[in-house]
Amino acid sequence: MKTLILGSNSAIARAVAEILAQRGDTLYLASRNYEETERFASHLKIKYGVKAYADRFDATDYDSHGPFVGRVLERMGEIDRVLIAFGYLGDQERAVRDFNEARKIVEINYLGAVSILTHIVPYMEERGKGVIAAISSVAGDRGRGSNFPYGSAKGGLSIYLSGLRNRLFRKGIRVITLKPGFVDTPMTAHLNLPKRLVSKPERVARDIVRAMERGGDVVYTPWYWGVIMGIIRAIPEPIFKRLNLR
Repeated sequence: MKTLILGSNSAIARAVAEILAQRGDTLYLASRNYEETERFASHLKIKYGVKAYADRFDATDYDSHGPFVGRVLERMGEIDRVLIAFGYLGDQERAVRDFNEARKIVEINYLGAVSILTHIVPYMEERGKGVIAAISSVAGDRGRGSNFPYGSAKGGLSIYLSGLRNRLFRKGIRVITLKPGFVDTPMTAHLNLPKRLVSKPERVARDIVRAMERGGDVVYTPWYWGVIMGIIRAIPEPIFKRLNLR
């Protein structure tokens, strides 16, 4: 299998890449930090003896997305699976007062994914097969006062993926919405999170790989987040607005 991983320097993406490399996948890794991506690709090639390409990808450099996909196809020949793993939590308080920060959150988490998919989807439609998996978040299930700029962008991404899944289902292409809960990554290191609900990237990565290989439409990871968010979505708004949920 040939897998494209966008945002490949994130902790979750790296854990996914390790699993796929161990299974013999050819990997195309891309992120804004090309030097770090290249080092990680070299690590995978040496450790697992697989082909691993490195490239630069910026989610908000929309004009570069078309040429980027062309470069991927030129180097790998085909794309079997795509994992969109880039994201930006942002500064909640700053985003409420500074549109530039709010725009950055929305552009990276939502518009960047939409942009790159407009170049990948036509290729997969013509080919008639493939897997598109994108990391959304449980934060997108309901607006919460503590992170609604980020949550709104992830919620938009989840709805976009839902529509894309509906469009591509009969064309043999699977679209998977991945919804992790709290994960122990550099992006969340500064947050005061309930330790019992924080998962390691490796745990989430195993769920992601399982979903890409065996199927699934909307995957909460770990699984219990589906139950938690079901309860949160069911709380009436007059009560919900009085709660202080992270």
